[in-house]
Amino acid sequence: MAVGRLPEHGDDELGGGGIVAEINITPLTDIFLVLLIIFMVTSSAMIESGPSVQLPESGATSSETKGVVVTVDESEKIFINGAETDRGGLSQGLREAIATAEVKRVVLQGDRRVVLEEVVNILDEARSAGATEVAIAATRKP
Repeated sequence: MAVGRLPEHGDDELGGGGIVAEINITPLTDIFLVLLIIFMVTSSAMIESGPSVQLPESGATSSETKGVVVTVDESEKIFINGAETDRGGLSQGLREAIATAEVKRVVLQGDRRVVLEEVVNILDEARSAGATEVAIAATRKP
């Protein structure tokens, strides 16, 4: 911002040194663009935690996904909130995840090809680990 004297009567408009007050918005625009990029990157990282699985289809689905997410992929690898665990560490991992979660719900995301016995075992472990609710994730039928 430049400051000068006010033009007096008879001063040449180009030669008179009037007050020039301008706001440079370039740095502000740069900051907004950087914040936008950070938001886009973190939001996509939050959505895609854990392996991708082909969920079964259902006519009545809910969009409630708060809680501990247990994912079982087609090769029967087990993930708790995106972190891989084995069958032996499932109980301890569920106890720790449920203890720190604000909603004591376990959402099971199982691939379509997962054997029902494995699903029942995981849901039993979730109940014994302290889950007050269990849900099975599905996609809505078209």
